[in-house]
Amino acid sequence: MQFHPLTEQLRVATPLGPVRLAASPTGLCGLWFEGQRHAPATLDGPGAWPFARPGHPLLSRAAAQLADWLAGARPGFDLPLDLSGGTPFQQSVWRVLLGIPRGETRSYAEVARRAGAPAAVRAVGAAVGRNPISLVVPCHRVLGAGGALTGYAGGLERKRALLGLEAPAGTAAPAERRAA
Repeated sequence: MQFHPLTEQLRVATPLGPVRLAASPTGLCGLWFEGQRHAPATLDGPGAWPFARPGHPLLSRAAAQLADWLAGARPGFDLPLDLSGGTPFQQSVWRVLLGIPRGETRSYAEVARRAGAPAAVRAVGAAVGRNPISLVVPCHRVLGAGGALTGYAGGLERKRALLGLEAPAGTAAPAERRAA
């Protein structure tokens, strides 16, 4: 993935563990749980993105919306997004993910169909797994065939917790819910 060279980051504590938010000059371009697979090397070490100044407008807004979302106080996010780090195919898959409402799930096959590539289920799975803006671009809402709880770069326990957080009252446990 390619990110804008002027990307800045912010570390935020959440009930599900610390996350790193990243913003380019054009929008939010990253939200990763610390230790998440496929997180960019530019989060830490030599050449790491700088930490944003206090009060960074977009990162502060993203952190506030994230806290409200995790508390169940908002159904989604209202942030400018920068998806330009992905390939055109990845971006098309991530746009499909943006259309999955809170409390609903889709299968990888359904996401592939909606992305216009019904035969590319494995490629869709790879694009979902490399989604750089977890939670905001809700990749946790994608389940395997028959509603199986599979794959999440932030870990299956975290995926289960996120689906439980979003589950409508009186529904089955996330692992038992069928994909739409």
